Amino acid sequence: MAERSTAAVDVAGNSGHEPLTAKAGKATADGAEAAIKAGTQKDTGRTDGKKTDAGKPSRDDRAPELHSGHKLARRYRLEECVTRLEGFSSWRAVDEKLRRAVGVHLLPADHPRARPVLAAARSAALLGDPRFVQVLDAVEENDLVYVVHEWLPDATELTNVLASGPMEPHDAYQLVSQVSQAMAAAHREGLAHLRLNPGSVLRTGTGQYRIRGLAVMAALRGITSDRPQQTDTEAIGALLYAALTQRWPYEDSAHGLPGLPKGVGLIAPDQVRAGVHRGLSELAMRALVHDGSAASRQEKPCTTPEELSKAVAAMPRIRPPEPSFTTPPGGYPRPHAYGQQPPHGGSATGPLPVPPPPPLQGRTGRALKWSVAALLIAALGLASWQLADTLLKDGQEDRPQISDSTSDDRKPTGDAVKIVDAREFAPDGTPQSADRVKNTYTKYDDPKDVWRSRTYNDGPSLKQYKGGVGIIYDLGGKQQLSSADIKLLYGGKHTEVSLYEAKSLAGTETLKSMKKLATKKTSTDSLNISLKEPVETQYVLLWITAAPYSDADGQTYAGAGYKQGITNVKFTG
Repeated sequence: MAERSTAAVDVAGNSGHEPLTAKAGKATADGAEAAIKAGTQKDTGRTDGKKTDAGKPSRDDRAPELHSGHKLARRYRLEECVTRLEGFSSWRAVDEKLRRAVGVHLLPADHPRARPVLAAARSAALLGDPRFVQVLDAVEENDLVYVVHEWLPDATELTNVLASGPMEPHDAYQLVSQVSQAMAAAHREGLAHLRLNPGSVLRTGTGQYRIRGLAVMAALRGITSDRPQQTDTEAIGALLYAALTQRWPYEDSAHGLPGLPKGVGLIAPDQVRAGVHRGLSELAMRALVHDGSAASRQEKPCTTPEELSKAVAAMPRIRPPEPSFTTPPGGYPRPHAYGQQPPHGGSATGPLPVPPPPPLQGRTGRALKWSVAALLIAALGLASWQLADTLLKDGQEDRPQISDSTSDDRKPTGDAVKIVDAREFAPDGTPQSADRVKNTYTKYDDPKDVWRSRTYNDGPSLKQYKGGVGIIYDLGGKQQLSSADIKLLYGGKHTEVSLYEAKSLAGTETLKSMKKLATKKTSTDSLNISLKEPVETQYVLLWITAAPYSDADGQTYAGAGYKQGITNVKFTG
């Protein structure tokens, strides 16, 4: 029977039936069998000031010695370690049985938090609410405890959403509405989050919000709370505050957001930034409770997700902004008939059309019409004959010149082509080192900042994993391209690189739709690729399809295996 998790305690105001935490011991090792997509973002450090096991000595030395390629239960293949601290590690992995990406939390079975983590994971799995990133498996075997959860490659962390600016009122309304309703449902089943922040909320491409780490993340960090409902409610208020102002509602900066000025205290969002929706501003203040008193004195404070959810529902619904339409040049066509006056005495845009003259009548009119028609036919025939004769002569005289001009006589100039931007190309939705792409064409000091691929067990070909890894470079406009000089992180047998002409920096097209320009192999740490003929292009994909074997590298924290990195790229015209 699994132990009760402190992060999954029964809270006040539950549904009245047996809470899920009481059922955790009855859960099988399979957890919830949710066969859906899975969760992508890395866990961030603590900033909320809740109780932890910080007073205990670090247990990093007890973390299992695992590496990329290790398999759990002969099924889950570890791909990349995204978090390693406090005796546990979190990985991006592949479920080889169902052929999908998953996330895995790992810690030793004798870790003091192992039992609470298992209990929390099994409780969260039993909830089965699609608004949460689902727990797929919770297992103890071979002195290891591991929790498998969804991995959502098409979702974006709220941290990244807020980095681009404050949300529109409708988006902020949807955020607080969906998150508060989800957490109210969780608390009715006795489950708390206790670590709700922009890193634990994901937005899918359809605009839906998914919450990851319910109960499990708090259990992994040893976080507890005497008032779990209030803790989660205040966290939702902080999310709404950040969405409205692009600021964290405390003095300390966190989650990539600046804190409030020191000494001013907590001020309403509409006093921090102009144009904030007043109703949402008041709602955020009602949820941000400090020392038992509400920050907003005008309305009753919300101390539970259920109360906050009801307060959101009581607000007038905030509709999305109306799409804007551009009036075509010259205005829209007039609805009235040709030559008719506009209705209600109005005037139409532009001059009114002039009615056509009456047709010619009588025998004289008919004769005049036939004469004019005959003259027009004769004139057209003469003009056509002269035009054809002129074109034939010009074609014979110009043919050699046209033949010469169609041949491509471009020659390499040797001039450097400036790179203005770059983005990792990851058709499968799993980038390698997206935040270090800029370092492949600019100077950087720390060896850890080099762009590199993940480490693979088999090689040198990478095609069996994901077809390859690479980066799309933006040359700032149509530029002549004749060669590329690439400095690599590792030498050895062997590296294979291809250049493709891409259509955009977004990387939404497939590799098959791109035009291949050149391919070359090397066993050294540098490579020069020359095109047979220069081309004009703005976007160039550098695509690595084979990487050499290299031992573990302490500078870049890469394990032993088949891998490659790019330290510098230069293009010439």
